[in-house]
Formats: sequence, structure tokens, C-alpha cells
Amino acid sequence: ENLPPTRDNDVKVQVRACALSWIDTKLLSEIKLEKELLPVGREISGVVLEVGRKVTFFQPDDEVVGILPLDSEESGLCEVVLVHEHYLVRKPEKVCWVEAAGTVRDGVRAYTALHYLSQVSPGKTVLVMDGASPFGTIAIQLAQHRGAKVISTAYSLEDKQYLERLRPPVARVIDVSNGKIDVAESCLEETGGLGVDIVLDAGVKLYSAEDEATSKSPLLPHKHDIITLLGVGGHWITTEKNLQLDPPDSHSLFLKGATVSFLNDEIWNLSNIQQGKYLYILLMVILNTDRTYEPQLDEPIPLYEAKVSMEIVQKNQARKRQVIQF
Repeated sequence: ENLPPTRDNDVKVQVRACALSWIDTKLLSEIKLEKELLPVGREISGVVLEVGRKVTFFQPDDEVVGILPLDSEESGLCEVVLVHEHYLVRKPEKVCWVEAAGTVRDGVRAYTALHYLSQVSPGKTVLVMDGASPFGTIAIQLAQHRGAKVISTAYSLEDKQYLERLRPPVARVIDVSNGKIDVAESCLEETGGLGVDIVLDAGVKLYSAEDEATSKSPLLPHKHDIITLLGVGGHWITTEKNLQLDPPDSHSLFLKGATVSFLNDEIWNLSNIQQGKYLYILLMVILNTDRTYEPQLDEPIPLYEAKVSMEIVQKNQARKRQVIQF
């Protein structure tokens, strides 16, 4: 109701679907964006209602999808939002609103990991930890689309069954739910002792069991396991913000000529110098949504259930991507 007038580069969008993602309050405080009230829901899809006079990419009635910037004052859980045109791309007609909003963030993360932090290509072996998560599912499908052989870990029997049903099939599903299977051993066995070319972790243990904080999942691999299963010239892409590598760890990586990269999917928003590349990634993600990916989406959620869903997401208890449909 109280929308400001549309500025020169703004696009007024009628929101049709908005996905809920975990809010990294620590990151926001580090970059001085922490506020008492934070807008919720940043991945949106919708229809353009109006464009500013300098907007060149869009016109009214275009169907668009995008991610609101980190410093956005507005929530995606509104009927109408104003967005700068450089945060949006066109949505193909074949892709539904819920799929578009629910795929865009995980797609950007997977593209960033597999194309910019490592070069996935035919013949390479990729290990995706927790492959049945929304991000893991898209990473597996993108790697396979590029001709790579994929190994994945499963955290439960349901996850294992889900991964075994994927088509094309995953080369090997390692069920770590009972804590008895050695991930490094399984990967080396699968690759004939050569090791894996690319590893996408979902967090790692940094210390021995008695020293590790109880907040970490007991199913996470130890950092030594990851270093052991990496092949020569391999890429380890980690989501572990506080990764600590001791001199022996670094020495092992040095002997293998391996690299460690940190996956921060907000980096495109934090540095606008790469905006063209970011828009290209967004476009590739959306164009491939109906061809390459089958995202892990929950049933669409009505707006009145958004608060409960967001609480589940913020506690990291949602195993499928939560999308609010208008």
C-alpha cells in the first residue's frame, strides 16, 4: 500500500511465488546490514506491472524471476515489490511460478560451485555430500548434465531411496546414516584409488568427536576424510565458514596440488562488478529448470502458513525447499 514511486531503474513486480531461505544473521551483522526487523523471502517470481523510464530489459506483462539483494528493504512475501532491473531475468513460459522461485537460489549455488569455483566437465568425478537436500539434488543434476560421474552421500534410508531413483542414475550412493561406512574408502574404491576430482561438502567436522560442538551433525565427514578422498589437482568446495586447516592438512593438499574454495552464494550480490556474470548464471539456471533439473520442492504453501514455514527453515529442519504461492 505504501510503495514508493517507481525509480528510473526499478521494476514493479506482482509476486506469484516466493521461496523461503535461511537468513544468515551473522553475515548480515558482519557487513553491517543487521536490523531489528529483517525482510523475509528473497527468491521471487512474478509479473511485471510497471517499469521505470530507464529500464531496458523488461516491459509490463513480462514474466520474471530473481533474488532480492541482501540490503533489500522489502520482503518477497508481498503482493507487489519494487526491484532494480539488474536482479531479475525473464522466466520461460514452461517453468511454473513455484518451480522458478524454488530453484533459483540452489541453481545459483550449484552453478557457482561447479562452473566458477571448479570446472566440471565430462569424465570428472564429483562427490556431492547430502545429495538429497535441495542444493544437493540440483548440484547432482547439473554435474550429470555436464557429463560428470557423480557419487553422493545419503543421511537416511529415505534419502538413499530418493537418490537411487534419480535419472540418470548416481554412480554410487553412500549411506552414512548408521555411521559405519567410511566415505573416503568408498570414494577411493569407486575411483580405483585415484580419488575424486570435485567435492561439494555440506559442512565438515574439524576436530575429533569429543572436541566437536554438539550442534554439528554426527553424520558430517571429518576434514581429513575429504582431504584423503580428493584426487590430484582436485577441488574441494566447502560451505564450512570457519574451516581450519593445520600444517599437515595443507601439506597433503600441497602434495596433491588440490585447491580449497569457499562457497558463498551471496558473493554476487556483495560485489556488483560481476553483475553481468551473475545475470548470466540466473538466466542459465532458469532456462535449464525444465530441461535439466527436477528440484526438491515441498507442496506450495499459502501465505497464512508462511510464518510457521519460515521458523522451520530458520531452524534448518526443512528437507525440501519451502515456496509460498500467491
